[in-house]
Amino acid sequence: MTRLVTKPLDRPSGRSARAAPLLLAAAVLALGPSAALAGEPAAVVRMTDGLKFAPFKVTVHAGDTVEWRSESVLVHTVTADPDLAARQKDVHLPEGAKPFDSGNIDPGGTYRHTFPVPGTYRYFCIPHETAGMIGEVVVEG
Repeated sequence: MTRLVTKPLDRPSGRSARAAPLLLAAAVLALGPSAALAGEPAAVVRMTDGLKFAPFKVTVHAGDTVEWRSESVLVHTVTADPDLAARQKDVHLPEGAKPFDSGNIDPGGTYRHTFPVPGTYRYFCIPHETAGMIGEVVVEG
């Protein structure tokens, strides 16, 4: 029989131990509120069975991430690519922004996109674009 022996982790002591929480707080303040919630999207958009992005429009800051969550029994996409649009009015990218496309998002699936370029993005769902499944992300500088 093997016996596992463990010992407590060494903990820093003295000045460095007291400074660690302060350094962490300073880093969070310097990096901004988005860093405080690392891994959490700045906004969440639901994809519904009613062929809607809810909410239709979200506003975030440059560098923020938006997450789309499928609450639908249907497959959806999140697409901001003029080459994939049935109607050019359904897509818009700010100057310097790159097109994006989630590919198919199955029921219960999610997709995240980070927005580095300020401006207004208009996007659509490929299978439901002509049914009006369009949304907007406004990215403030």
